[in-house]
Amino acid sequence: MLYRLILSLAIFFLVSNISAQDSADVLITNARIYTVDGRFSVQEAVAIKGGRIAALGTTRDITKSWKAAKTLDAKGKFVYPGFYDAHAHLYNYGQMLQYADLQGTTSYKQVLERLVAWRKTNPNARWIVGRGWDQNDWTNTTFPTKEPLDSLFRDVPVCLTRIDGHALVANSKALALAGITEETRVEGGLVEKVQGKLTGIVLDNAMDKVYLRIPTPTQQEVEAAILAAEKRCFAVGLTSVAEAGISHELCETYKKMYAEKRLNMRVYAMLTPTDENVERYLKAGVYQTDYLTVRSFKVMADGALGSRGACLLTPYSDKPSTRGFLTIDSAWMEKFAARVSKTPFQINTHCIGDSANRFVLDVYGKYLDIYGKTKRWRVEHAQVVSKADIGKFREYGIIPSVQPTHCTSDMPWAGERLGKERVKTAYAFKELYEQRGIIALGSDFPVEDINPLYGFHAAVARQDAANKPDGGFQADQALPRETALRGMTIYAAIAGFEEQLKGSLEVGKIADMVILDGDIMTLPANKLRSVKVLQTLSGGRVVFERGRKN
Repeated sequence: MLYRLILSLAIFFLVSNISAQDSADVLITNARIYTVDGRFSVQEAVAIKGGRIAALGTTRDITKSWKAAKTLDAKGKFVYPGFYDAHAHLYNYGQMLQYADLQGTTSYKQVLERLVAWRKTNPNARWIVGRGWDQNDWTNTTFPTKEPLDSLFRDVPVCLTRIDGHALVANSKALALAGITEETRVEGGLVEKVQGKLTGIVLDNAMDKVYLRIPTPTQQEVEAAILAAEKRCFAVGLTSVAEAGISHELCETYKKMYAEKRLNMRVYAMLTPTDENVERYLKAGVYQTDYLTVRSFKVMADGALGSRGACLLTPYSDKPSTRGFLTIDSAWMEKFAARVSKTPFQINTHCIGDSANRFVLDVYGKYLDIYGKTKRWRVEHAQVVSKADIGKFREYGIIPSVQPTHCTSDMPWAGERLGKERVKTAYAFKELYEQRGIIALGSDFPVEDINPLYGFHAAVARQDAANKPDGGFQADQALPRETALRGMTIYAAIAGFEEQLKGSLEVGKIADMVILDGDIMTLPANKLRSVKVLQTLSGGRVVFERGRKN
């Protein structure tokens, strides 16, 4: 009788324990989980339910309290919130995968060789389009010219965009189709001439004349480019990106693909500020779902340092005849800022040169009152900021959004452009961070490599892929590792009003995460770029797994 009683009680307590367990969809156990919460706490296990974080804790506690059809044993590997690129060009990256790839070329001759090879495999293309050249990487660092292109491709238009997206070289056929002549003048842009003759180089706003002549891709081609880019993003641990400057049509394409459940990459959209877009979106108001946030406009204040289009306070040290130029009308910017300041929308402005940064910071300051921090207006790049202006980020509550690999890509020649003293005010990430205790990190891909760990390495070590220079470039501006990780997760989310949804692994947030084979918080700096993504999860679902056909 006593035996039966003991057996009955044992069964009762066993059944009670099982029924007391909550049901989850997925458990991840035996991991080192960097939650990136307010305390930067580290956990061992997580329960995921309905695509969101349901619980975090020790492996023992999570497995005791939760049951799931699927349990992933991380075997001691390292889990982070899904990485967030705070400034990128997702669609353009996917589109570029179809172009002639000119990145990494060491001479104009090599560019031409790649074009010839591309043409052989694309003989029916109506245009030859390429991207990625950088004359600063060549032995001869002068801009390329159209004459070799004319010689090789006389009857087909050619358009080759510089790596920064702020300059292109085109052949005579393309220039003619664009209506560009020696008399062409464009506000905020430049058509280069030497001794009164076109060289083929076109800068900033003038580039649109060429781009408008390139055949428009079909809707099917646009969607295919986005999906191709998404696949590459998941492979490097990116689960969210900020699309820095998109059209209404592209924004609607994202909405369509989400509605059809064909896209999982989360997008924060910065709209181009055309009159039509401003009217349409300010009237419609903020749009936000788990996948898409639409509440900002991307303004271009100047060009790039590499093509000398960045607007400087004093002339370029290596070309005293120019200070660069603003690519926007100052009166328009004042009117635009005044209008947007009365709405919940953000203004995110591309500023490279110290003159452009000063102009935009001062305009922002006029329309951001004591509640400026709640507006979260951003300066994209904030690349060269005068000592006299850097405090305005704190004073007006402005968020700096920077790209660490720009620093390590530019460092071989930035001193020549800016001079010994002014270069000290460039890529000042730590000083920018200290203004508000927040800095959003991105890559600007396809300008830079898509891999966010390259940006993490550049931010904390101030070194390139070869781990040069020894000690780091202007190492006093390096970011601590915790700050850099926050910059590519929670700070990026805060910069887009998305911190309640993502950016950290906390109960109730979306279960976007990445599992790495190495711990980027403790590895030697020279090992950071070799860390591999093992798995990427979007909403708790595996969207990339190393070794599996994804």
